[in-house]
Amino acid sequence: MSTDQEVLLTRREVERLCRLGRSTLYRKMRDGTSPVPLKVSERAVRWRDSDIRAYVDSRPRSYGETAK
Repeated sequence: MSTDQEVLLTRREVERLCRLGRSTLYRKMRDGTSPVPLKVSERAVRWRDSDIRAYVDSRPRSYGETAK
């Protein structure tokens, strides 16, 4: 078994890392402007940590700054 397993994040962790509220997070998912989660059970989803970190890194740092 590999020790390089992907870390999966809860919605609350994603909201905190992205600094987004629940409604905004789901709207961005619908619009295709943020990562979509993986369905891990009937009622639970999780986001890949690597996807969220790449998304955060791609966002502008301040008003008027362009993304990388």
